[in-house]
Amino acid sequence: MAEKQRTLKAEIKLTGVGLHTGETVNLTILPAADKHGYKFQRVDIEGEPTIKADPDNVVSTARGTTLEQNGGKVYTTEHVLAALYALQVDNALIQLDGPEVPIMDGSSKPFVDAINSVGTVEQTAERNYFELSENIKWEDAERGIEFLAIPDENYRITVMVDYNSPVLGTQHAAMFKIEDFEAEIANCRTFVFLKELEYLAKNDLIKGGDLDNAIVLVERGDIKQEELNRLAKLLGKENLTVSYDGIGTLNHTALAFENEPARHKLLDIIGDLALVGRPIRAHILAARPGHGGNVEFAKLLKEQIKKQESAGKHFDLEKEPLYDTVAIEKMLPHRYPFLLVDKVMEITEDSIIGVKNITMNEPQFTGHFPGNPIFPGVLQIEAMAQIGGVFALSKVEDPHLYSTYFMKIDNVKFKNMVRPGDTVVFELNLLSPIRRGLVNMGGTAYVNGKAVMSAEMLAQVVKDRTE
Repeated sequence: MAEKQRTLKAEIKLTGVGLHTGETVNLTILPAADKHGYKFQRVDIEGEPTIKADPDNVVSTARGTTLEQNGGKVYTTEHVLAALYALQVDNALIQLDGPEVPIMDGSSKPFVDAINSVGTVEQTAERNYFELSENIKWEDAERGIEFLAIPDENYRITVMVDYNSPVLGTQHAAMFKIEDFEAEIANCRTFVFLKELEYLAKNDLIKGGDLDNAIVLVERGDIKQEELNRLAKLLGKENLTVSYDGIGTLNHTALAFENEPARHKLLDIIGDLALVGRPIRAHILAARPGHGGNVEFAKLLKEQIKKQESAGKHFDLEKEPLYDTVAIEKMLPHRYPFLLVDKVMEITEDSIIGVKNITMNEPQFTGHFPGNPIFPGVLQIEAMAQIGGVFALSKVEDPHLYSTYFMKIDNVKFKNMVRPGDTVVFELNLLSPIRRGLVNMGGTAYVNGKAVMSAEMLAQVVKDRTE
């Protein structure tokens, strides 16, 4: 059945410092209405501007993803967005009284824990998945970054990172479905190489960095304590006790996983691709990713959504149908001229796709708008109902002994005319589980991939015949 959008049951409050600004920030995540998506709000700025989480609003990807809109700017958005997206919260308003999302422990886990503490609630609108229809590739040859997205029934990510480093080397990480995020990815922390610290500090970054919120990777075994002390002072951490034991991590920080850096890169991809604004069904493969590449790929996916929507929905009508007309007549009592289903392409646990070919030879065109033949809307509804009947009867034994009867029709919308020569494809989904013979389905009719009609209908399956 069609999934519904979700939001938080209650607001969430968190306090922490920004990784780059070093400022203490109070963050509140609020429930939001259907189709709201993710928006940030700077409550410390006059007018309390909102900033939509959208790749077109990204203004910087220097060690994090920064969004700006309506005079408001928010730094380091990726970790909180990854948590919301992965826990399938579709709509949320993220309020801050400072410029940067708090870094917390450098991972998404504090946000995940906070979301779980209040839970989520189902909303009215349906979740609008982006289902990829073709392979999409993007690369930056100069920086060695590669992205590939291929169609998949799940949201799956495979990552490879290669820093030519004796401490990190080449690492791989994978998430096979979004439900794996909480246990496998959420607690993986951000990381930095010791050799980068001086550059970052001199460029006014990582003011809030600490060994409690980042993994510092050490590539040399000949670092003197004086160098560590100088770096600590440069970062404003003179009182921090720093130690190392050759190549590895500063202060012997234990990794949550051997490939924790690669898993954190995967986490960042989820947070940055959340900017696309739709739950994704695709397998994303990334080599040497970073925030810049993530955002460029998010923009490409957003363009692909526009392309697919303008092209319409694709149905494979060349494959062998599940039921032809002969098989359908064994299930439905309808006959010419009132059998309005030519074939059924597929049936799943909660959906069906059926086809009706419109020809000028059908009797209704004799009297319905002569000279301007239009397939009547009432017959479109009837065709949809018959396909829904096939779905219902496919779930019972001896379907030829049953009939399906209309009980209610709701939310009928006619969007375009249907004429002779058109092939109408009906896609129906269960709106609720079948109980006591009651079948509640919602469906859309398409011609050339464009929606022409939609409706919701309730029918009852009744065994009213014997052998």
